[in-house]
This record gives sequence, C-alpha cells and structure tokens, in this order.
Amino acid sequence: MLTLASKLKRDDGLKGSRTAAASADSTRRVSVRDKLLVKEVAELEANLPYEGYYQGGRFQFETEVPDAYNMVPPKVKCLTRIWHPNITETGEICLSLLREHSIDGTGWAPTRTLKDVVWGLNSLFTDLLNFDDPLNIEAAEHHLRDKEDFRNKVDDYIKRYAR
Repeated sequence: MLTLASKLKRDDGLKGSRTAAASADSTRRVSVRDKLLVKEVAELEANLPYEGYYQGGRFQFETEVPDAYNMVPPKVKCLTRIWHPNITETGEICLSLLREHSIDGTGWAPTRTLKDVVWGLNSLFTDLLNFDDPLNIEAAEHHLRDKEDFRNKVDDYIKRYAR
C-alpha cells in the first residue's frame, strides 16, 4: 500500500552517508509530519469494506503528502483508468475533503488524516458515488441514460485496467 517505512530508511541512508557525525549519532530526528504518517499508515493496514459497481476492481492511487501536511491536504490522483462520475479517465478526483477550501464546509482541516482520505476514496466507490455533481460529466450522463450499459462499461474497464 504505502511504503513510508522504506522511504524513511532510504532517507536515513542518505543522511548517514553525508557526514560521519550523522552515522555515529544513534538518535534520529523525525519530523512531526513523518510521525503522523507512520501512525496513519499503520491504521490503514486494516481491510476496507468494498461493494457496489466497482466490486472486484483494484484501483491504485498516488498520494503526494506536502511538507505542510496536515495543515494542507494531500494531493491524490487515481492511476488506474476508470469509468466513474467523480473521477476522470486521467485520474483527477472530485472529493471535497481533498480541497483546502470548500463551499460546503467539508473540505480539508488539520484534524483530518490520511485515513479520512482513504475512507473518502472508498466512499466514492459506494455511498458517495455522485451523479448529480460529476467531474466526469460523460460518465454521469451515461448512467442517467442507461444504467445497465453504464454497469457494463464499468465492468469492461475493471477487466481491462483494474485487475
């Protein structure tokens, strides 16, 4: 899922090779951001519930956590091609909690975590599937026009791109 532990080890190796004093020092400074991320990644190890149109698909997301996390939201992109009203075929995602400022008040706040982001993404595949305010208008209109054909296209995308 997320490989924060390997990133931290790699960062340690780079820091240790720069100076002899750093390698001799057995204590390591870890940023508050990295401590938060380690804790949140550990909490994400549990299995997520899964149901709905997209059942059986494996969707990969890229998450960029900025240095100012958790004051600003992470940037998330779907790497798997998908037919979805709230995710474009190029991976842009419409999820209010990923916005720093949101009209409805459900945008990012410093109290939110990566776990909230994962649960929000999971909800886009189940109960937050929004056909009324879509990012991918073509997919939403397809659903309104012909639900069965929409399901068939989703299944086709899963077979092609999400296995």
